[in-house]
Amino acid sequence: MAPQLDLIGTVVTDMARTLDFYRRLGVDVPAGAEAEPHVEITLPNGLRLAWDTAEMVRSFHPGWTTPAGSPRANLAFRCADPAEVDRYWKELTGAGYHGELPPWDAFWGQRYAVLHDPDGTGVDLYAPLAGN
Repeated sequence: MAPQLDLIGTVVTDMARTLDFYRRLGVDVPAGAEAEPHVEITLPNGLRLAWDTAEMVRSFHPGWTTPAGSPRANLAFRCADPAEVDRYWKELTGAGYHGELPPWDAFWGQRYAVLHDPDGTGVDLYAPLAGN
């Protein structure tokens, strides 16, 4: 059997702020999780998403340092329709989160937007345009 993608993990500097961001996207994060150094949830599609504080990562990888520059990976969230892309964009940027690229109708047939979570991880929002 080949390895299967099972979990996506990111390192965070402010667990509470990060979990607030993902809760606003509708991710079901348990209450009180913001006090933990490691938080892991299973999404409805079975994929697991996890967040670790930098201190937690350094507890088993003492040489770990915060990456610099633009993110090399983005998490992409499919929305129900183009209006939902716009709604989440407005809600998250209105709450003070960084909007990298405002919603637009992409040439590949999707309404698309790019945000950053509190640690700079790219978070894409997308939905098929009518007829696609």
